[in-house]
Amino acid sequence: MNFILFDEERTNLLPLSYTRPIADFRCGILTLKEKWEKRIPEGQFSYLTADYLSEKYAAQFDEHKNVYLSGNLLSSNQLVGMIHQLLDGEAMVDSAGNLLALRTSKQLNLDEIVAEGYSIKEFKGEAGKIQNLWDVFVMNAQELQKDFELLTEGRTSATISATNTLIGDQVFLEEGAKVEAATLNSTAGPIYLAKQAEIMEGTVVRGGLAMGEGAVLKLGAKIYGATTIGPYSKVGGEVNNSVIFGYSNKGHDGFLGNSVLGEWCNLGADTNVSNLKNNYADIKLWNYHKKGFVDSKRQFCGMMMGDHSKSGINTMFNTATVVGVSANVYGGGFPRNFIPSFAWGGSEKWTTYRFERAMEVAERMMERRGVDLTETDRKLLQAVFDQSAPFRNF
Repeated sequence: MNFILFDEERTNLLPLSYTRPIADFRCGILTLKEKWEKRIPEGQFSYLTADYLSEKYAAQFDEHKNVYLSGNLLSSNQLVGMIHQLLDGEAMVDSAGNLLALRTSKQLNLDEIVAEGYSIKEFKGEAGKIQNLWDVFVMNAQELQKDFELLTEGRTSATISATNTLIGDQVFLEEGAKVEAATLNSTAGPIYLAKQAEIMEGTVVRGGLAMGEGAVLKLGAKIYGATTIGPYSKVGGEVNNSVIFGYSNKGHDGFLGNSVLGEWCNLGADTNVSNLKNNYADIKLWNYHKKGFVDSKRQFCGMMMGDHSKSGINTMFNTATVVGVSANVYGGGFPRNFIPSFAWGGSEKWTTYRFERAMEVAERMMERRGVDLTETDRKLLQAVFDQSAPFRNF
């Protein structure tokens, strides 16, 4: 069967959705798309997203059996069971009437995916969705546990070195993962290391923790509270309940809490992120859809950083700072708590980060990991540069 993961609430999830479909977000161990692929291994999955992303993330249509699934939806075995029961011309909604899936032979665009005109079936179970930026770290604990069970069922972990201190029994290493002389406490959540991931000596982990392929925790790191370190990311210092999509670095001391970083980000040494206001009030953060600040109704929220953004050494970020794509932040004091894409500066002055200069830096960073900055990537980032221009009103 052919499954097409369509975007909802794209603008609400900027800047992370500037450079990827929603189903390519990582939450738990896997991306949202990967969760579906694991649960429906016989299915073919693709994305239906914004036009400028479609060259890189193209939709694949079938002339007979297309199931359109909300790309924001977190998969479950119960959802899979009901989706398999959908007939042509039927739509599945949750108890509030929100569309979850529909089946049709038609080739639809994003504007045409609505429940009206279809026979409605109500899903009575829990149907979690990523609808706000903070949902990524808020839902990370539950998704990490679900993904851990999905990936490890019926399997045995690779051997864990006797040099480690183990507390609890939810630690799983894929072949090639390495951990020595670390403290791993999995009583509060599972600890999962993909192949070639490494935890260096002296690191203290209180799960949950997910480490993608080739990810590294540096010497003496302190990790606690449902944290995901995506593929080929390097992390040091203190991290609490944060998600790093992949290929990003926080390699040195400094605090990162209740935050989400995209890909190809780099936090300079001793970068610190505030995740709690001094008056303990609920936190407001920038929302692209509202073009203003919205109340998250949460006490804890750190930083949301889009792909390819960087901070200099000793940078301090305010509570609930939203940083766009390809921003370069540095200098003393606290920068503003909404930093547009392709912004260059700090607390005193901002200018536009010239596109070609930003591409040179991106190309060099990606080359270090053996990844090419393709012409498709350049066109995608050019579209982001153009779309974000109105926010760079320095």
